[in-house]
Amino acid sequence: MKKIFLFFIIIAFAVPAQIKDPDKILNEVKKNFDKIKDYSVDVTVKVDVSFLKVPDTKARIYFKKPDQVKVESKQFALLPKGALHISPTSLIKGNYTALFDRFEDYEGRKTAVIKTIPIGDSSDVILTTFWIDLSDYIIKKVEISTKINGTFTLELKYDSRAKFKQLPSSLVFSFDVSKLNIPKRFTTQNEEDNQETTSSKPSTGRVYINYSNYKVNQGLPDSLFEEKQK
Repeated sequence: MKKIFLFFIIIAFAVPAQIKDPDKILNEVKKNFDKIKDYSVDVTVKVDVSFLKVPDTKARIYFKKPDQVKVESKQFALLPKGALHISPTSLIKGNYTALFDRFEDYEGRKTAVIKTIPIGDSSDVILTTFWIDLSDYIIKKVEISTKINGTFTLELKYDSRAKFKQLPSSLVFSFDVSKLNIPKRFTTQNEEDNQETTSSKPSTGRVYINYSNYKVNQGLPDSLFEEKQK
């Protein structure tokens, strides 16, 4: 009887410790996304910054493991292609120290809040905070603090009915406008003047991205991602 009692005591303490292991949780997230070998998807992008004149953009994104990304669009997009494709592989990479912070209820889901700190001085990133859904091991939110570009936030939503739940259906990218280096052709003179007078004040810009018509694990060829010679 004592042995049985001791066994349950060990289990009671071992399970919470395992759940709070930040490296294990992050590895589960990466393992979950590793099921995605490649995909293509249609995206619509809406930029919400008061002084920017950027029309809504439509594009198609192609991705292939480990990090090949191609964006096709007839419209000019202000965002780099890396901002349109978000994956745990790109967010959880390099050498870092991972720390479990807390459990938190986020949009009705139990999440683990985990912080990662890069090892070394070569990275622009100072600190990354993840909110990870422990039911599906998907990233619900990311807050990234950098040396140069300030702090920006990614909020992701997923379609629970989708076959591949680890691919987002929408994303909101929030950032400090004063940290942006914006080409003048995207602003009017009045808006530039207004930006200069308010540059010292924190102002949040947002980019809304919606994903639709996913085609997953099609066996995309490497040639698709080769840059065409002009």
